Amino acid sequence: MDIFGTLADPVRRSLLAELAAGPRRVVDLAAGHPISRPAVSRHLRLLLEAGAVTVRDRGRERYYALDRAAFAEVASYVASLTTRPIGEQALDALETEVHRTSRERRARDEEDRNEETA
Repeated sequence: MDIFGTLADPVRRSLLAELAAGPRRVVDLAAGHPISRPAVSRHLRLLLEAGAVTVRDRGRERYYALDRAAFAEVASYVASLTTRPIGEQALDALETEVHRTSRERRARDEEDRNEETA
């Protein structure tokens, strides 16, 4: 599963949000979710396979941590969506909408003033 697929599941997104605060054990992560510890472990395994998290053994415990570098592809994709140049047609449509809204606002204000004086 790729990084985009891992983000599709709300449980995995929640686990990633918790791991953003720092490394956690499975038992700690499972405590905050209404699913079983084995289910949390399966989600973590998918995150690990996608490279979204790392795992370190400390004695008998395993600590999962967020691997922020794995999200570079997601950040790049989102940036490409938000930094596309705006075409002239879109700017013309925006100008038309601004003028229409201004006309409507002036008309409403005038109606309000007429009602107040009546």
